[in-house]
Amino acid sequence: MKNKILTFFCTIMLFVPWTILLVRMNEWALKSPFAERIITGYALFMIFSGAFTIMTYFTGKVQNILMKACLVINTIYAVAGVIFLSMM
Repeated sequence: MKNKILTFFCTIMLFVPWTILLVRMNEWALKSPFAERIITGYALFMIFSGAFTIMTYFTGKVQNILMKACLVINTIYAVAGVIFLSMM
C-alpha cells in the first residue's frame, strides 16, 4: 500500500510543472515581481519533486516500472530547476 501511495505522489509531481503554462496566460503573471516569484516557486517545487523521487526510489525501495519513469523525468526536472534558479 505504501508503494502505491508513493508512486501516486511521484506521478502527480510529473504534471505539476506543466501548469506554469496555464498560469502564465494571465496578464498579472507576466509582470516583473510576480513572474520571478512564480518561476522561483516552480523551480523549487521541481527540485523538491526530484529529491523526493530519488529518496523514494532508493531509500524507500519503491522500484516499479512507473517509478523508474518518474525517477528519470523528475531528475531532469530537478536539474532544470537548478538551472532556472542559477539563471535568475
